[in-house]
Amino acid sequence: MRLLPTKNCKPGMKLAKKIYTEDGLVLLGRGVELTERLISRLIECGVGYVYVEDPRTADIEVPETISEETRIRAVAEIRSAFREMVSAPRRKGVTYPYVGKQLRGVMNMILDEVGNRQDAMIMLMNMGTVDHYLYQHSLNVCIYSTILGMAEGYSKDELMVLGLGALLHDIGKTQLPPQLLSKPGALTDLEFAEMKRHAEYGFQLLKDEPNIPLIAAHCAFQHHERLDGSGYPRGIKGNDIHEYAKWIGIADSYDAMTSARAYRGPMLPHQAIEQLFVGTGTLYEQRMVQVFRDKVVLYPIGLTVKLSTGELGVVVDINGAYAHRPVIRVLNGADGRPPAEPYEIDLSKQLATMIIGIAHDETDISAPAGH
Repeated sequence: MRLLPTKNCKPGMKLAKKIYTEDGLVLLGRGVELTERLISRLIECGVGYVYVEDPRTADIEVPETISEETRIRAVAEIRSAFREMVSAPRRKGVTYPYVGKQLRGVMNMILDEVGNRQDAMIMLMNMGTVDHYLYQHSLNVCIYSTILGMAEGYSKDELMVLGLGALLHDIGKTQLPPQLLSKPGALTDLEFAEMKRHAEYGFQLLKDEPNIPLIAAHCAFQHHERLDGSGYPRGIKGNDIHEYAKWIGIADSYDAMTSARAYRGPMLPHQAIEQLFVGTGTLYEQRMVQVFRDKVVLYPIGLTVKLSTGELGVVVDINGAYAHRPVIRVLNGADGRPPAEPYEIDLSKQLATMIIGIAHDETDISAPAGH
């Protein structure tokens, strides 16, 4: 399979992976043949990248960070919990203990799958629509934060608290007008001031919930605070920001950058990591961003890349210890022609060869295998 920008897809291509709605339901199944209308509709829905079938990479399967069943169940539980907390009347002294138990169940599912894999990596997960972006984003940030917490050596109890903070970091956005969240253009100063209040709204929603740790409420409060005090809502800095909120802030920024939004398309992982590094020392702790980089699959399986040798190829495997140096199957040689026999280059072993760019447009996806 190959990973392509949706705008580069052509009628007749077939999907190699399912595309989901924000609620976790299947929008288009594997094997669906794309038409002009479907491609246009996917672009309108904000689906920035899709996996499509390609004879020369038909044997490639992209591993999932969590199973489809767990992802669908988790999104459904997150949606249910969020709606329960924001739709019921808020009266002084009234809490919603079931919500905390519900989300602990989600965290147990995630820990059962991710927590047992010491080699778990942060992979591109945003193959869905941007409608009601909140639920899938909350799940992604939770998974990313859990993987980071594992890399830090946190205990299961610590991972539970970190994960709950990540799941609930944006719940304050449920208190904002929907039109503000989905506005396609730049926010006015007044609109941005209202948007920033979601951190405080989240803290107020969570701080008195009996089955949600108070630290999780502070993660919602602090995930937009930054190292140099330039964040919001309080402008706190350095060690005044809880460590969990710092991890969640990095994961939240990364997922926002790699997701399509109403006002822009998604970045690829290596582009988003570059942006995070720009903010090291001022916005984010350098050590934390380095840990994040080491756990991210910078070049997703199926991505077409250009090598320093002039060859073009597709990422077919990831080297866990060297995530930035994957295995590449060459589709075009340095002379621009397909090789007589396909061959692969392991960049973790051929250190003189580097990825120098992404090449979405430079290979013929319809070429038969072996040509």
